[in-house]
Amino acid sequence: MPRTCFIFNPMAGTGRRAEFPVLLARYFGTESQSDYVLRPTEGPGHATELAREAARAGCRVVVAVGGDGTVNEVGQGLLHQENTAMGIVPRGSGNGLARHLKVPLNLGRALRRLREPVFSRMDVGRVNGRPFFCTAGLGFDARVSQQFAQAGSRGLSTYMRVTLSEYQTFKSVPVVVETNGVTLETNCYVLAFANASQYGNNAYIAPDANLRDGLLDMCLMDALPPWRAMQVVLGMALGTLPRTGGAAYSRTSHTTVRAAAPIGCHVDGDYLGHGTEFTFDLLPLALEVAV
Repeated sequence: MPRTCFIFNPMAGTGRRAEFPVLLARYFGTESQSDYVLRPTEGPGHATELAREAARAGCRVVVAVGGDGTVNEVGQGLLHQENTAMGIVPRGSGNGLARHLKVPLNLGRALRRLREPVFSRMDVGRVNGRPFFCTAGLGFDARVSQQFAQAGSRGLSTYMRVTLSEYQTFKSVPVVVETNGVTLETNCYVLAFANASQYGNNAYIAPDANLRDGLLDMCLMDALPPWRAMQVVLGMALGTLPRTGGAAYSRTSHTTVRAAAPIGCHVDGDYLGHGTEFTFDLLPLALEVAV
């Protein structure tokens, strides 16, 4: 098996989708000349299957070429692998994990880095057993993710349009949160669990999050009136949200949430569904990454 497998989501991002195979040949040579294979995905879940196949075949690096959804699928396929690491070539709308790991957003620079990668391990979060690598959460963010997936277009402008539209109607849901030996009865407008520091597009929901500390950064907003919304938007853009008072933070390795009514959940920006009971936990250093 070749040393590197590139798993390519042709539907990711907003730019020219035919350019990646050409760039790959420029920096790595053609498949027949070099030690890699290129595998395009054919639909949801396919990247996980391809990643598992590559790991079983002995591939040293499996590269997710796409956005955070593609990264999530490839990461799921590589969990607990001792001899296969995940690389990233960011081609998504937000690229949250890639930005946290300081992977270049320029495709050529990202490919050059992967020719001589540095290896390390990172924690992996879970919600009801479903892995996430960047962020997961309940409430408004999940609602935006649900509507963004149905918007018919990608990119930051679409995300902002959906966010503003949903802000007009979204209401908090009463929840009971059990974490760190404390039971908290509160309202949930946003309850985010961050393994990495940002959602994507340099929107820092938990700027102090650490991929290797064995903890998730939990961010709670019980309501988001207009004055606080402005605080939150500015704090996320500047990376100062924990110091604005717009959200409450704690760190946790295991949290349960019970909602009074069905509430939406997202993982790495992808809408997962509605529910009333959730468990968030962590798998320490469960994934090797090549960056």
